[in-house]
Amino acid sequence: MKKLISAVFVAALAIGTTLGAAQADTKEWTKVRIGVEGAYPPFSEVTPDGKLIGFDIDIANALCEEMKVECELITQDWDGIIPALNARKYDAIIASMSITDERREKVDFTIKYYNTPAKFVRKKGSGIEITEEGLKGKVVGVQRATIHDMFISEVYGGVAEVKRYGSQDEAYLDMVAGRVDLLLADSVALDGGFLQTDAGKDYEFVGPDFNDPKHFGEGAGIALRKGEADLLQMFNTAIEAIRANGTYKAIQDKYFGFDVYGS
Repeated sequence: MKKLISAVFVAALAIGTTLGAAQADTKEWTKVRIGVEGAYPPFSEVTPDGKLIGFDIDIANALCEEMKVECELITQDWDGIIPALNARKYDAIIASMSITDERREKVDFTIKYYNTPAKFVRKKGSGIEITEEGLKGKVVGVQRATIHDMFISEVYGGVAEVKRYGSQDEAYLDMVAGRVDLLLADSVALDGGFLQTDAGKDYEFVGPDFNDPKHFGEGAGIALRKGEADLLQMFNTAIEAIRANGTYKAIQDKYFGFDVYGS
């Protein structure tokens, strides 16, 4: 009987300790620090006077307003954006990050907040086609450590040369300079950040939309450190709320003439 009582006491103590730890981990969020890239127009960019603008930026601010928390935006180069999150430089990432199984090993994701396909861009008149034969010996520019980098490396890396860049803007510059034959990136970023600018007037989309979930994920989500379920739920609820109350559409229509959320 004494052993039974002792066992029950130990079990109760363990449960109490676990509940106490869970309560200690629960945080009342009054301020959320959000990592953004600031070099991925029209989703995120820095104006000459140092102001952050873009779809991602407006979405971040709208979500903070919906969650009734103070919002601090912190710029971070793409290469280090997940390590900086896990090092607690900020609490979440809103930077057009595609939800993939590989990234889920390092971070947790909210539901998507938009989903657009990837595409290739070529110079007008180049005649390049998106086939193994058409890409043979061609140089394809991508932003490093993106889904586009992984796709081109896995699917066409045996026939094309892959040139990687720290930011999408660097890839645009090399395209204009003739150092790459093709670009591969998100279709909306390519259109708004390059094709619709003076620098991109001699270039065009080529090939199909690429949106296979195996390579391109399930859309762009907000990344958070693993285990912060309270903040994750806050963001999910806020995404659904701004979709329902018209805020999302107002932001979308400011930047795009189509439904960026996707099916």
